[in-house]
Amino acid sequence: MSKSIVIVGAGFGGLTAAALLAQKGHKVTVLEQGAWVGGKSRRFQMAGQTIDSGPSLVTFPQVWQQLLSKYESLGGRVENPPKFLRLPEVGRYFFRGEEIDIPIPTNHPWYRAWERFVAEHAPLEGAIAELLTSHPLDTKTLGALGKLLSVYGGRLNTEKYLKSLSWMPGGLRELIAIHTLNAGVAPDQTLPIFASVTAIMSEQGISVPAGGVNQLPQFLAELAIKSGADIQLGVKAVAIRKGEVVTENKTYSCDLVISALDNELTQKLLTGKTQAPAKSRSCSGVAIYAVLKQPLPANTVTHSVVMPDSPADLYSRLKKNQQPDQTMAFVNYYTPGNIYQNTKPTVAVLLTAAADGEKADLTTPWVRKELERISRVIGLDVAIDSLFETYEILHPQYFAGIGGPLGAIYGKKNPLWQSGPFHSPSYHSITKPWLFRVGASVHPGGGMPAVMGGAMNSIRALL
Repeated sequence: MSKSIVIVGAGFGGLTAAALLAQKGHKVTVLEQGAWVGGKSRRFQMAGQTIDSGPSLVTFPQVWQQLLSKYESLGGRVENPPKFLRLPEVGRYFFRGEEIDIPIPTNHPWYRAWERFVAEHAPLEGAIAELLTSHPLDTKTLGALGKLLSVYGGRLNTEKYLKSLSWMPGGLRELIAIHTLNAGVAPDQTLPIFASVTAIMSEQGISVPAGGVNQLPQFLAELAIKSGADIQLGVKAVAIRKGEVVTENKTYSCDLVISALDNELTQKLLTGKTQAPAKSRSCSGVAIYAVLKQPLPANTVTHSVVMPDSPADLYSRLKKNQQPDQTMAFVNYYTPGNIYQNTKPTVAVLLTAAADGEKADLTTPWVRKELERISRVIGLDVAIDSLFETYEILHPQYFAGIGGPLGAIYGKKNPLWQSGPFHSPSYHSITKPWLFRVGASVHPGGGMPAVMGGAMNSIRALL
């Protein structure tokens, strides 16, 4: 039976749900408070150049393909989908005076340990992909879970698992562990699946859509509109109730509501109350996107990771919601025509930050100090911001406006047992059967594959 459905939020999860549900024949309205589609993936135009914020690469491309296949199985036509460009490396890591590429090259002292790690973890790709695209309580997932447990055993957080690998060099262990910050938290607060993903990325490669990651939500929006969905930008929801979503200017009646917002924002719309920031919360970021006056050195790779000398100190400070002395930073560099059809080089400098809700700029002391350190580490003679022609900066105060309190990228940190099949919040509310959830609040830190796969899982009863 056709339902009237209002989706709050036009991020990856909301747009995935919109495209599939509209194609199924439901009456779908998407309300987005921002002026863009993509949620945390936002497109900037600066000095005639294009730069995307948010996620900068795509893993597990089979999830994207499964989404398109699902759309076609409902009778839709997929025409001219985004093309993916595979990058030659996962990234170049700068750690304690060393430059280490992943995949680790054969002449590096860590190569044999890395080769063993990849051999043990790359075969988990299929199991992880199955978990991403299956309902948590589906019995089909038992085989996939069994494969993971056969590798991890009872060591159910990343830190404990990596420490159990006595044959692994300590520095390599730190490189792998740092990836848990993609989930916004330290290695002792995440499942060891984040360790495996590093090896899988190395074997599978990482991809970027030609034209930038924001091409994906734009394409999903096109599919949704073509299927009959109504996407309204600049419309802010102020309340969610059974049978309606209230905005600043209008009330939208509906049979079902799908929230694609972060959990704290959803709870505020349901209760009318602002939750106090959780003491244990995910990290935030200071993200700088710039057009450069001149190219960076010729040997600069697309994705660089600048690590702190002491990752343990970084994790400790983030747990206390204090800005780090040295942080973990991504430097994403695009030459003209590389990924984006730009005529000038562009760069994104992404600093891991504590979720303190504060505004930051290039003169903020710890930001200033880190920009200068990062510039030295990657081999620049000057601070990288002296090469900016123009730039945009996003900070914890900005992220607080679109997500968790004080700018926590994934809001409150849930206990480990709520990170897997029993994740909280759940896809579908038992006490509010008219409410479904999709998006990063359901799969914090899981990236685009988990968000899109999770959206398909959440709404499968409606398809």
